[in-house]
Amino acid sequence: MKSPLVKITAADYHTAGEPFRIVSVGLPSITGAMVLDKRAGAPSNQELEQIRKLLVNEPRGHADMYGGFIVEPNDDGADFGVLFWHGDGYSTACGHGTIALGAWAVDTELVAAEPNGETAVTIDVPSGRVQALVTQENGITTKISFKNVFSHAIAEAVPVALDDGRTVLVDISYGGANYASIDASKLGLSVEPQHLDELIRIGRQIKWKLNEAPESNSQVDERLNGIYGTIIFDEINSTESELHQRNVTIYADGRVDRSPCGSGTAARIAQLAHSGKLTKSMTLIHDSIIGTRFLGRIEETQTHGQKSGVIPMITGNAFHAANSEFLLFENDELDTGFSLR
Repeated sequence: MKSPLVKITAADYHTAGEPFRIVSVGLPSITGAMVLDKRAGAPSNQELEQIRKLLVNEPRGHADMYGGFIVEPNDDGADFGVLFWHGDGYSTACGHGTIALGAWAVDTELVAAEPNGETAVTIDVPSGRVQALVTQENGITTKISFKNVFSHAIAEAVPVALDDGRTVLVDISYGGANYASIDASKLGLSVEPQHLDELIRIGRQIKWKLNEAPESNSQVDERLNGIYGTIIFDEINSTESELHQRNVTIYADGRVDRSPCGSGTAARIAQLAHSGKLTKSMTLIHDSIIGTRFLGRIEETQTHGQKSGVIPMITGNAFHAANSEFLLFENDELDTGFSLR
């Protein structure tokens, strides 16, 4: 049998149900001094794009597949860097992926773990330097907390004209990427699987209608601008110590996050802190459309220039699902695959 054109080994994890496919070997040279620079050049790297498409497209992946390429960190202050990828390209942030990478780094012994305590895995991502804090008991990972970059509110009650003639008001905030948020009840919906097609349709509309709006161009580095996703949420309950919401995040071009969305949860924490609904003494219980959960809190408050914001801490867990070898042969008529959505 002939040798394949491409042979890639990957480790598959899931965080709260959302996939994360990790590739650490067999990648082509990726240029760029910083991880954000590497992300900027990745779409024009034909060898890397071939691998991304192979791993994300059917029949080897699916429309909502997610993953990361392990790269060199910005400097020796981090354990490694990562380029986050999905079906439409490369994202600036990924909280569920950061949690998965914490599990992977400990599982592979890339980072030596404390078997009865907390181990910090420091990762350079396009939006900055983040940490996955891996807690183990007797060598078993029981939880992983994701300490994010500085996150902040951008705008409140921004009008968006939907295609059906309605105008809705959304909030915009940053958690490593820019997100628009809206209460599902304002759309006549609830965050439940039976409404998913309509949630995707409206979430996609809101993202693209706001993508060039002034509020989406609010980051210091223009490469972090644009609206990455729409967070549609249900209010569940609120007490003096807890705020409980359920959400679905529609990211990129109509992709669906099965988890409560890590960087999206960070953006929600920033927005809720700004509005006074979430304080440092409270926990955000953040559920996903499939019923999985992250716990979020304000680790600290900070001011960067004229912007007041927070460092969010988001807790979940990740699980090793598979080790796979993906092959592409010259005579494969589907080449790197296809997507039906």
